[in-house]
Amino acid sequence: MIEIERKFLVTSTQFISEAFRSTRIVQGYLNSDPERTVRIRIKGEKGYLTIKGIGSESGLSRFEWEKEIPLGDAERLLILCEKGIIDKIRYEVKVGKHLVEVDIFAGENEGLILAEIELKSEEEHIEKPNWLGKDVTNDNKYYNAFLSKNPFQKWK
Repeated sequence: MIEIERKFLVTSTQFISEAFRSTRIVQGYLNSDPERTVRIRIKGEKGYLTIKGIGSESGLSRFEWEKEIPLGDAERLLILCEKGIIDKIRYEVKVGKHLVEVDIFAGENEGLILAEIELKSEEEHIEKPNWLGKDVTNDNKYYNAFLSKNPFQKWK
């Protein structure tokens, strides 16, 4: 139940032609406290409840528990969420032995494109395609919970 991932800015939309799947994701937070976020997500036609703990010192690892819930329950729980719903299209791209999930954000976060790569260990080497930019793993402002309260459009 430990999630290990790195997060990167994306410098071009070249990845779209390399993607084997894309899915709309809408999510909100019942609790966005960095020590314990509670997220409701609709991914395609499925609902999920996710609880995440505080990140490790390196920012690469943290506790994550996720459970699929009925879509109708997820839709009703989204209404109870804190202000600031995240809306994005997730593209899945195979790069070497890893799955790279690239999110193109919509709404108040439009203009932001982020990639996440889940790892088996913090030391694991990753193959970086040319469209992966700056590593922002340790920058909390790129976490979805932060973006829900401080949208990318307001950074400028």
